[in-house]
Amino acid sequence: MSLLSLFLLALGLCFDTFAVSLSGGIGVKYTLGCRIKIATVLALAQTLLLVAGWWLGVSVSAYIAAFDHWIAFALLAFIGGKMVRESFEKTTEHKTNLQNGRVLLIVALATSIDAMAVGVSLALLHLPLSGLLTESALVFLITAAVAIAGLRGGSALGKRIGARAELLGGIILIAIGAKIVLEHTLL
Repeated sequence: MSLLSLFLLALGLCFDTFAVSLSGGIGVKYTLGCRIKIATVLALAQTLLLVAGWWLGVSVSAYIAAFDHWIAFALLAFIGGKMVRESFEKTTEHKTNLQNGRVLLIVALATSIDAMAVGVSLALLHLPLSGLLTESALVFLITAAVAIAGLRGGSALGKRIGARAELLGGIILIAIGAKIVLEHTLL
């Protein structure tokens, strides 16, 4: 995968985190230390589950090599489709208390489950360890930056942009999945 594809994949993964950060930032002024702690926990969860998914995918890739690109597409399309669908659902407005350690851990894991499926997809596409390290660094940095931006902008933008961010993230993941299938079936 190209560096641009890896960057877009990392960007697509962080939209759940952005939406949660916006929600958690509504009406709350976090200290810099608190924002860094929240962003670090969210980024670590995203990165660790991506790596765990990659290791899982590597362990099964030999058995499914003939159709691995279809599995990668299905996982990315499912995740992206779920994000698109959720962006249109009506939700009751409530604030997520990200200062509560237990809530933060649950939110971090919930927003990172998709990263595990993407990690499996990357392994099935034979992304080497060097590529995984690049993707992991991108996922961590982009997720942390997006979380901080979401927390800071939550009070101003949270109600208006949250669903649109998730919609864009879903579209990016579906597009990457389609690109994978096209590359494997046309080449």
